[in-house]
Amino acid sequence: MTPFTSLTRRRLLSTGTAAFGIGAVGIAPALAQATEVALQLSWLHSVQFAGSYIAQERGFWRDEGLNVSLNPGGPNAPVEPPVVAGRALVGVSAADYASAAVEQGAPFRIIGVAMKKNPFAIASLPTNPVRKPADLVGKRIGMAIANTPVLQALCALNNVDIEGIEIVPTQYDAAPLVNGQVDCLLCWATDLPVAMAMQRIESVTMLMADHGYAVHSQTYIATIESIANRRADVVGLLRGEVKGWAAYEADTDAATDLTVAMFPDAGLDPATQREQARRQLPLMFPAAANTPFGWFTDESVAANIETLALLGREVSADLWDRSLLEDVYAQ
Repeated sequence: MTPFTSLTRRRLLSTGTAAFGIGAVGIAPALAQATEVALQLSWLHSVQFAGSYIAQERGFWRDEGLNVSLNPGGPNAPVEPPVVAGRALVGVSAADYASAAVEQGAPFRIIGVAMKKNPFAIASLPTNPVRKPADLVGKRIGMAIANTPVLQALCALNNVDIEGIEIVPTQYDAAPLVNGQVDCLLCWATDLPVAMAMQRIESVTMLMADHGYAVHSQTYIATIESIANRRADVVGLLRGEVKGWAAYEADTDAATDLTVAMFPDAGLDPATQREQARRQLPLMFPAAANTPFGWFTDESVAANIETLALLGREVSADLWDRSLLEDVYAQ
């Protein structure tokens, strides 16, 4: 096993400024008179969800009258089924997965967006960099064949002839790039580039979101029924998330320390988690967005609809419901 395989990840086609005391680190502490709900995460526990851990550890959900269980996802634990079945009140999904589920009849709405900028990226080495989509022409790109629609969408958005790019099927690993088998990799900006950085290997990361690839990631989804009949609980859960992620933004190192302490058996490397937290920050709080955590605009929805169409997903703006965030920020 190469040193880069430790970050093999997910389904790939996810207030306050004081330091956080660790306190009781159980995932679902018993709270008297609290309403039991679950938040279904999209992947295994890691700093990717640190804002949620802060919300739980600092009692932000307790203040909303909620006892929130944080259920991990994983390669065999998709987000959407437990939300449809009512085992989770809210799930952390993505616009492409949510739209696919809706096409199959799932009654979902996207009610918040944690990552305003999609984390898909093209990683390359400084000696042969890919800094813009046009640089892909003549390159060998390592990727999963299942992600071909993602590359096709990027090329379509930037008038790049995909026929000029050689697709090389690879495992989700930085080794093919480091070893010279490919010229670049399709990956998340927060994992394989981090794996290389941990090995002191410099890389160039071209974020696809900076070149028109607009797909909301790490989105909050809920069913239409839950929005109608359990609105106060959904709003309370989102309000806790908003506060937790504000604290994360204020101090990613403290958020990392909390994550590692809460999951001592998860094999989380503190240095790697710290760097992932740092690189995740501009995806969740991009300076140009000028909107609060979770918020999405009509313009970003329109851009998502355009990109999703290139991925073969026909959706309308009705998939997104901003009214719950409006309730959150009204207070």
